[in-house]
Amino acid sequence: MTRDASRLAPAPPARAVRQPSDLARHHPAVIAHQSRGANLQLRTADAITRFAGSMTFVYLHVLVFVGWMLFVETDPWPTLTLAVSLEAIFLSTFVMVGQNRQASFQQAKADHDFIESELELKTNTELTRAIHAMTIELHGRLPAASDPR
Repeated sequence: MTRDASRLAPAPPARAVRQPSDLARHHPAVIAHQSRGANLQLRTADAITRFAGSMTFVYLHVLVFVGWMLFVETDPWPTLTLAVSLEAIFLSTFVMVGQNRQASFQQAKADHDFIESELELKTNTELTRAIHAMTIELHGRLPAASDPR
């Protein structure tokens, strides 16, 4: 490498290459998933919501309601209405807990992605400026096209 060529190479931009510490960072989705395992209440709510959203839940309720109406009470409607209303209250609460968790997860993900895109934009701008400066310096060192040397 000649002395002139070494002077043409500018110092790399500060954040042009990701550092190993950047690669070790986890996305908020991973962090949220890991932290949820520590909270028994959230794990219980997730399990109930997952079961309530399954066809097993539907089949089980059909069997329980039919059994209740045929074998438990001769006039099942008042008690059955009360039981179903209480169940609906609790299930809707579990669904809202899940929706709130999902909303906070999406917000954390959006915040993380915004910061990362801003970092990428800054890095690309620095690289573009460095390339532009190198191009100008290179054009200044090249002999003119009309020079007959």
